[in-house]
Amino acid sequence: MFEMIILILDSTVRLSTPLLLACLAGLYSERAGIFDIGLEGKMLGAAFAAGAGAAVTGSAWLGLLCGIAVSIALALVHGFASITNRGNQIVSGVAINFLAMGLTALLGQDWFRQGGQTPPLPTEARFTSLNWPFAETLRDVPIIGGLYSELLSGHNLLVYVAFLMVPFTWWVLFRTRFGLRLRAVGENPAAVDTAGISVTWLRYRAVICTGILCGVAGAYLSTAQSASFIKDMTAGRGFIALAALIFAKWRPVPAMFACLLFGFLDAVAIRLQGQELPGIGEVPVQFFQALPYILTVVLLAGFIGRAIPPKAGGTAYVKERT
Repeated sequence: MFEMIILILDSTVRLSTPLLLACLAGLYSERAGIFDIGLEGKMLGAAFAAGAGAAVTGSAWLGLLCGIAVSIALALVHGFASITNRGNQIVSGVAINFLAMGLTALLGQDWFRQGGQTPPLPTEARFTSLNWPFAETLRDVPIIGGLYSELLSGHNLLVYVAFLMVPFTWWVLFRTRFGLRLRAVGENPAAVDTAGISVTWLRYRAVICTGILCGVAGAYLSTAQSASFIKDMTAGRGFIALAALIFAKWRPVPAMFACLLFGFLDAVAIRLQGQELPGIGEVPVQFFQALPYILTVVLLAGFIGRAIPPKAGGTAYVKERT
C-alpha cells in the first residue's frame, strides 16, 4: 500500500508539472489585467515547436528554445490585439487556441508526414530523469528510501524548474518593484500611468512572462513527458490550469496545491483504469478520463467561494487626454 501511494504521488508530480507552469503563466498576465484564455494554444504551439526542433536538431535544449520562441510569439499576438489595439481579450485568446490547433496539425502533416506527429525523439533529444545522490543506495530503506528515491529523485529538470517557479513567482510578485507595479496595473492602471509608468510596456512584459512559462510547459509535454509531439496533446490542460488559477484566487502557492490536486486525480484515474472496484465492478476508462474535468466544474461551481479577479482585468486601458 505504501509503495502504491508513493507511485501515485510520483505520478501526481509529473502530471501536475505542465498544469503548474501554465497556471503560473496565466498568473502573470491576469495579475496585470490581461485575461488569457489562450494558455491552451500557447502550450500546444510550444509543444509542437519543441518536438519539431528537438527532432531536427537532436538537442532538447534547442527544442526548448524553439518552444519558448513560438509561445512568446503567440503571446505577443495576444498582446498586440488586446493591449495595443484594445481588442476583446477573450476573443483574442480563443482565436490563438484555434490558430495553434490548426497550424500544428497542418505543419506537422506537411513537414513530417506522420499524421500530424513529429518523429520519435532519441534519448539525447529529451529531458531525461535526474537521480539525486545516494538515491539507489537508499532505495531499500523503509519509508525514507521510497520518499527520497521515488518521490524526490528521478524527475527531469523541467519538473524541478516548475516547482521552483512557485517561490520565485511569489518573490517577484510580492517582494519586487516589478511585482508591485504588475499588481497595481491590474487593479488601477490609471494610477500607474499617473506615476509616470508605461501601462502598455508593463502589460507587454507580463504577457512575455506568460509566453516563456507556457513555452516551458509545452516543451515539457513533447520532450520530457513524451518522446514526440502528438496532435492535440495538451488535451485541455490549458483550460484546467486556468480553472486552477481561479480556484487559487490568483496566488502562486495555492495555485501549486490546486494543480497538485488536479494532477493527483489524474494519477488516481490512470492507476484505477481496468481495475474492478469492490461492489461496483470495472468502471469504464472514459469515466476516469473525464474525472479531472468533472472536478474542474464541481470546484468552480461552488467550492472556492467568491473569486474576485483583478479589477482592471479584461478591460483595455485608454489614457485620458487632458
